[in-house]
Amino acid sequence: MSSFVINGGNKLAGEITPQGAKNEALQILCAVLLTSETVTIHNIPDIRDVNKLIELLGDMGVEVTPAGKGSYTFRAGNVNLEYLKSADFRKKGAGLRGSVMILGPLLARFGKGYIPHPGGDKIGRRRLDTHFIGLQKLGARFESEGPNSFYSIDASELKGCYMLLDEASVTGTANVLMAAVMAKGKTTIFNAACEPYLVQLCRMLNRMGAKITGIGSNLLEIEGVEQLGGTTHTMLPDMIEIGSFIGLAAMTGSAITIKDVHFRELGIIPEVFGRLGIKMELRGDDIFVPAQETYEVDTFMDGSIMTIADAPWPGFTPDLISIALVVATQAKGSVLIHQKMFESRLFFVDKLIEMGAQIILCDPHRATVIGLNHQYALRGITMSSPDIRAGVALLIAALSAKGKSQIDNIEQIDRGYQNIDGRLRALGADIQRIAN
Repeated sequence: MSSFVINGGNKLAGEITPQGAKNEALQILCAVLLTSETVTIHNIPDIRDVNKLIELLGDMGVEVTPAGKGSYTFRAGNVNLEYLKSADFRKKGAGLRGSVMILGPLLARFGKGYIPHPGGDKIGRRRLDTHFIGLQKLGARFESEGPNSFYSIDASELKGCYMLLDEASVTGTANVLMAAVMAKGKTTIFNAACEPYLVQLCRMLNRMGAKITGIGSNLLEIEGVEQLGGTTHTMLPDMIEIGSFIGLAAMTGSAITIKDVHFRELGIIPEVFGRLGIKMELRGDDIFVPAQETYEVDTFMDGSIMTIADAPWPGFTPDLISIALVVATQAKGSVLIHQKMFESRLFFVDKLIEMGAQIILCDPHRATVIGLNHQYALRGITMSSPDIRAGVALLIAALSAKGKSQIDNIEQIDRGYQNIDGRLRALGADIQRIAN
């Protein structure tokens, strides 16, 4: 176990480049199982969850070859399906929620698959019904040996169909999509997720020979093909990191340039942080956040309190709700943060309250934040990271706080943020990693 020790209150400055998108990487890496030909992927983030998935693919028999910093080639010519029945696979798959997305490719290419009950963040109930119901509609048959075991799936004859997903799940859409690209006939997926990650996956699959239309919308149509070929793919920068760095600059009153952000793929993210009063300048494809002594929260046109809420894309991503909340603690004005999708994701606010933030936790989904307007600095404390996004929100709070903070359980942060302490030190942060 490791911890971060942070001496906060320092002004930061300089440039920072976001890593490749974690949530895109988990989908794209699973897609290499759809072909026996070589797939080359660039801009892969060097983070725990992604590295675990790459290791898992290697254990399954995929040839994995480094091809430069952040780049790998994959060749799934000899996938060992028997490994999927092993205790080792059960353990590794159960510890990585993204492993569920190997299922669609396995069913499409081999007609069968096995998957343990996946793990991941402890941020409330995150059901897999959308994955399973969608695959069942394509013809897959599931059997489970119990909650501590794994699912066995037969998909010897996948057939295209029309389906209306019960929720616009990103991973659920990706899983069903990857199964449908090699199903017989036409598949129509309505209420599909349409995040940039899904757009990237669809474009990659089409380069491999798939026939997908409606890309970027919530209505995807797929004509099944018999086989797919190799391709080369470059992942987008991580929009969650970009939003985190915008929040970091505002909280610490720092001038920071965020490089190569692919601005058009960020959707409403810059606008939401703008509602919190944060000024930004687009310079080419970089975002420059100037040093601000204060930032004031907007109100609605009728003068009522601003609400920041998550929603399926193109709404505000739930992965940045924690960052918006911590940024609001030092804003001028008040804001209601409404986290709709996960009932436990706001429970880290007790740490912010202990640091001196003025927050009323209304219920598991809503918190009212009364901004301190930088008149009272947060104070450093010892705390623990409950999940990836809350961990980084606490890290931003610690960097802005007066005095020394310690954040334990930083393995959670490492799951989603590449060398975050080293990159922050390059900006002038006083942060050290210690072993407990």
